[in-house]
Amino acid sequence: MKHILKYLKRIMMAFILCFGFIVTSNYLVGRAAKSKTYASVSKIPKHKVGLLLGAVKTLPNGRLNLYYKYRINAAVALYEAGKIDYILVSGDNGRTNYDEPSTFKDDLIKKGIPENRIYLDYAGFRTLDSVVRAKAIFGLTSFIVISQEFHNSRAIYLAKHHGIQAIGFNAKDVTGRYGFKTKMREYLAKTKAVIDILLNVKPKFLGKKIEIE
Repeated sequence: MKHILKYLKRIMMAFILCFGFIVTSNYLVGRAAKSKTYASVSKIPKHKVGLLLGAVKTLPNGRLNLYYKYRINAAVALYEAGKIDYILVSGDNGRTNYDEPSTFKDDLIKKGIPENRIYLDYAGFRTLDSVVRAKAIFGLTSFIVISQEFHNSRAIYLAKHHGIQAIGFNAKDVTGRYGFKTKMREYLAKTKAVIDILLNVKPKFLGKKIEIE
């Protein structure tokens, strides 16, 4: 019985430590992004480039992913207001039949964004990759991150720790069950971001530099 109690105490202690680390990580990410995200096009400072973070366009049930739709709308709103001159789309192109950046580009062009104002990063497999490659490959030391607020906060935290001055423009959020599930996963995603910084994790790929005119 004593051995069982000792084992249970160890499990409880491990749980408390894990929970504490998750809470602390989310606090650190939130603090890094404090006062650095904007919901108003008129109030956000102008930057040369908006970093549009990728997302799948179509959900498994065949419906349009609202996170995708709202990010497109946010990027278009910033460009039309003269708040950005270029859009750098960073997303996953890890499979031959899956290409987030090109899908975003096609829809941005349909919305009236000139093709020569759109740059693509095909190796934005994670937010870390997107942020670090924006500097390492595209030479950006400041930009506007375009995604939902919870995602922007994490990107800004990562940017800060890689010597990048980033702010975020918050695309419309998603409510309901799907939005709730995403926000629950985000607690762990923020924790992973802190771990990546502690372990000095690098992007999966770097490569040849690309200049944004």
